[in-house]
Amino acid sequence: MSDLLIRPASRSDVPAIVAMLADDPLGAQRESLDDPAPYLAAFTRLAEDPNQHLVVAERDGRTIGTLQLTIVPGLSRRGTTRSIIEAVRIHADERGSGLGTRLVEWAVEESRRHGCLLVQLTSDVSRTDAHHFYERLGFEASHVGFKRAL
Repeated sequence: MSDLLIRPASRSDVPAIVAMLADDPLGAQRESLDDPAPYLAAFTRLAEDPNQHLVVAERDGRTIGTLQLTIVPGLSRRGTTRSIIEAVRIHADERGSGLGTRLVEWAVEESRRHGCLLVQLTSDVSRTDAHHFYERLGFEASHVGFKRAL
């Protein structure tokens, strides 16, 4: 994987990112490749926020992976800054290649660089393979997550 580049996403990466988000059973239900406007608007908000790090993994000019890292300052845990890893996706052709590990390890190191003392993530309850993947990388299923649609 020496030819792998992990870099900040650009506006031109958005279609490839959305395609990866949509390329699984859950994403296919909630993503739409028909209208890029909401994704481009979201990209602009992310790009303007210094605590948001949307990155892509690229090889030979082709976008093959992505994740979003959010830095969250807080008061709990004695003022600990934490990070949240979100939307980890690997292109179907690259799954099982070690790319997901590389991306998550990048996010953990970037979190350290930003002074974070905790890295957290959530994974849909149905993604049991992802749960095993994160556990192999040292993450613990320590909390129960909740969400509420608005």
